[in-house]
Formats: sequence, C-alpha cells, structure tokens
Amino acid sequence: MNNPENKNDNKKKQKEQKKFWVSSIILIILIVILSVVTFLVYNNKDSEEENDLILPYTELIKDINNDTVEKIEMTTGSTTVKVKLKDEEEEKTAIVPSLQAFTEYMQTKVEEGSKIELIQKEPNVLLRIGDALFTLLPTLLLVALFIMLFKMQGLGDKGKVYDSEERDTNTTFDDVAGLDEEKEEMVEIVNFLKKPEEFYKMGAKVPRGVLLCGKPGTGKTLIAKAIAGEANVPFISMSGSEFIEMFAGLGASRVRKLFEKARKLAPCIVFIDEIDAIGARRTNASGAESENNQTLNQLLVEMDGFESDETIIVLAATNRPEMLDQALLRPGRFDRQIIINSPDQKGREEILKIHSKGKKIDEDIDFKDIAEDTAGFTGAELANILNEAAIIATTNKHKSINKDDIEEAIKKVTVGLEKHSRVISDKDKKLTAYHEAGHAVVSRYLETQNDIKEVSIIPRGVAGGYTMYKNNEDKYYISKTEMEEKLIALLGGRAAEKLVLDDISTGASNDLEVATNIARDMITVYGMSDTIGPISLKDSENPNQMILYGEKMQDAIGAEIKILIDTAYRNAQKLLIEHRDKLDAVANVLLQKEKITEKEFYEIFND
Repeated sequence: MNNPENKNDNKKKQKEQKKFWVSSIILIILIVILSVVTFLVYNNKDSEEENDLILPYTELIKDINNDTVEKIEMTTGSTTVKVKLKDEEEEKTAIVPSLQAFTEYMQTKVEEGSKIELIQKEPNVLLRIGDALFTLLPTLLLVALFIMLFKMQGLGDKGKVYDSEERDTNTTFDDVAGLDEEKEEMVEIVNFLKKPEEFYKMGAKVPRGVLLCGKPGTGKTLIAKAIAGEANVPFISMSGSEFIEMFAGLGASRVRKLFEKARKLAPCIVFIDEIDAIGARRTNASGAESENNQTLNQLLVEMDGFESDETIIVLAATNRPEMLDQALLRPGRFDRQIIINSPDQKGREEILKIHSKGKKIDEDIDFKDIAEDTAGFTGAELANILNEAAIIATTNKHKSINKDDIEEAIKKVTVGLEKHSRVISDKDKKLTAYHEAGHAVVSRYLETQNDIKEVSIIPRGVAGGYTMYKNNEDKYYISKTEMEEKLIALLGGRAAEKLVLDDISTGASNDLEVATNIARDMITVYGMSDTIGPISLKDSENPNQMILYGEKMQDAIGAEIKILIDTAYRNAQKLLIEHRDKLDAVANVLLQKEKITEKEFYEIFND
C-alpha cells in the first residue's frame, strides 16, 4: 500500500530528526566555545593580577589613615581594588572583605576631608558574560543532556520501523520457494488483511500473532515480507535486540511507540525478528534482565490491547522457541505457531532456480542434481552456494557458471577453502591418507551410510583432509542402527591409524567429539539405552542441561557412552582388518593423486 501521506510524514520526521541533531551539535559547540572564552578571560585576569603587587588589607587601611593613598579604583561586584600610593609609581592590588563596607568606609573618609581619588568602574562585559555562563554551565549541560535523552527516546523507533521503504514491500509468494504448506497457512492471514469485513461478518476474530519458528536461513523474514506484499499493506519491521538499550524503560517505550504507529497504519503487519531477545522467560533478577522483563510485559500488554476492529497482525520469528515465555505463547497473543523446516529436494530445486535469476548459468546445469547433493541445506545456504559459484566463475574467467564452479562452491561452503600451498611431510601425508581411507572403506561396507562422493588429502579449512558423502536423501527420522553405524564410520579414521601405523594422532579429535555427542544423545535424548531405558533426560527449560533421575544416573550414562564408542571402534577395526587390501589400495591412490572421485573410488571395489 503506497500512502503518499505516510511517505510525507516520514520525510518530515527525517527532516525533524536531522534538525534536532544539527541544533544539538551547534548548541554543544557554542557551550564549549563560551566555556573556552570564559576560561581564557579568567586566565588572563588571573595572570594580570599575579603581575600586580599585592597589598594586604591591614596595610591598605593604615595607608588610608596616614593619607599616603593617592587613588583607589573599585569595580562593581568585585572585592578586588587597585591602589595607587603617593610615593610609588606602580599600582598595587588589595582584596577587601566586603565591598559594601569598604565603600561606606571610603565615603566617610571623603566626607572627613580626605583627598583620595575614588574611581568606580563597571566590570568588563566579557567578564560579566563569563561569570554568568560559568555559573550556568552545569545547568546548561544538564538541560542539553536531558533534551538529547528525551529526543533519543523519540528517535528510539529505529529506521526499520518508520522508513517508507521498509513499510512497503514488493516481495510476494512468488519469491518464496520450498514453503508450499507454510504459504497455504499464510493465505488466510493475507485474506484477512485484504477483506477483514468478510471475517467480521462471520464472527471470526483476527489472529493476534503468528510465531515463525525454524533454523537460521530457512526464510522466516522472507515469508513475513511476502505476506505484507501479497496483502499490499504496510510492513513494520524491527529486531528484538533493538528494543533493549542501556537506559531503563527505553525498551518498553519503544514497544508503545511501535504499536502506536501500527494503529495509525492499520491494516498492517508488525514483524519482530529474533523475538527471543525480549521474549525470553521472565526472571526475578535485576539490571539488564529486569529491563528485559519490563519490555516483555509491555509487549504482552500491547498485544492484549488490540481492539476488535484493529487489523494488526504481529509476526515474530525465532530459532529458539523453547526459550520464550509461556505468557507470550498462550492463545490470544501468538495464536499460531508455524514451524519452518529446511526445504526438501523439490523445494531446494525451486530455491536454486529463484536465486539463479540474474546469474549466467550453463544450459547443461541440472538444478535437480544440485538439490540432491545438498540435502539439509537451508534457503540462505543455497543462495550462498550460487553466489560463491559466481565468484569462483569470475575468478577463473569463465563465460558462465558451470558444474565445476558449483561443486567447488559446495566444498568451499561445507568443508572450507582448499589450501594447495601448505607444505606437508610424507609422514603426515601417509597418516592423512590412511585416516581418510579408513572413513571411506568402513562407510562402503555399512548399509545405512551414504555413498562416497569424494575423498581428498588436500587440506581444506582446518581439516587436513576430508571424506565427502552424497546427501541425496531427505531424512526426517534416524534409526538406532543408522546411528550406531554412523559411530563406526566416524571411528574408521582412528581405527585405520592404529591398524596400519600402530599409533594414533590428534587428527581424529573432531571425529571423537561428534561420535561422543551422538552416543550421548542416543542415551539421554532418544532413549536408545537398554540399561537406562526409554526415558529422556533432556531439560526442556535448559536445553544444555540434563535432568538426572537418581544419584547413580550420571555414572550409568558415562558407562553406556563408553560401551557404544568402544563397540563402534572394535567394529571399525574388524571391518578394516577384513578389507585391508581395499584400505591399502585407496590410501595408495590418495598418495598418488591426493584426491579420489566417486567413480575412481568404486572402481577399486569393482576390481
């Protein structure tokens, strides 16, 4: 919805904000300049006084009584007087306790016939201004600070909330792929925003909020913009972290201003990204957590405060729904929760086609093949692969992006940058070759493991070598047998080192870490332990902790993890002993070529 009035309001607000900052800067500069002038004047005054001769007050009175004073010069408002003695050429300076009392004393002396010349001067204008400014300087600075703080509260509505280009979006469902079911769910919201009166006639109420949950990069923000684009309504976007500042109460103020703006723009969509930054479970803590609690409470109040005829829908996104406060998730606030998973093979193919627009792609590239090799990838990761492929193609001076560019981009994203310049000793090269050959050969004889795509001993990223598998199947469930065989495949590298070299190295550290985590989850999360039983020890409120039922539970978990790892290690050694010839063959090819393709790998086994 392109509303000229709203755009004009935004421009006016932007001009007002610029005016405020310019005037604030000018004010601060003026205060600083006046302060410097005051300091210089006072400094000059003090230096002049230091150059004059000092006459004690008692000596001054004695000289006046002895009639040795020729002239006295007084300045209004100052207790410092200048004295000219009859028998001296230079003037002296004296400080009187009270200017009024001293003036009355001198008037009495003149009336008595004293010949002293009295001169009364007005103070220097700069000094008068300096005195006043010096007195008012702390007050002026405090006033300027408070004005800036209050204005900052007004400007606390971040640019994403009030910029017209953020409110109006041209993104539609055509720009979203791999989320067919989610788009169907959102069609109802679009229809409500377009024709709310039809739903009101039926007695239906607008859903207050919709929570989008999913891994980072799955398209939560994109689908929120697409809803606004389809409904052609303003789209107010703000991140959860933008509500929190160092000033107490500022987060709650921003929530109020956000919803005030939404009511003026209704019908509209309010999108809060990473809502867990302010929507986490409330605590009784103080400080920053207390500020978070106030912000969350204000958000709950605002969502409860919608009138029945206000067509405002709050969309929120998070990748940690388990961290959110239960009051935020109850019906009447976030009425719907939509889980956005990683796209399936068909979805990945459609996403690749969308992100390939505007790129020079070879005609022989089949996006279906790329989708098969990228199981588990999110939309953002697929977009990154095509972008990396375009960079690689440009670097290699290709006319268009070919299959090799995309393959290299996938390896670069998943494993890391290939490092040909690293010098590796023959001993380390042999160890790496047998380590990676151990992974590949063991996986070859495990039924549930993926096919080998490539094996290499060329360093990539932090890895000295790698074994790449074909991810050509979308898996939603993993069996116990598959997880046990995954442990065997992970420990194949360590088993090969021990078998061939009769020694072990640090190269298997990441394999051991992954294997131990899998074994722990099998026991504590998935209930796959015959000893402990089919129970879950996962703490839903603290995902990184476990609930231990019984004093000896921790020892039992440790013993079960050890059994799983030891069994997998023995099975890996057994497979490698049985197929030692294949292990040596794969390792020798790696030492010669440094890299084995899928075809070359399976030719070894076919022979």
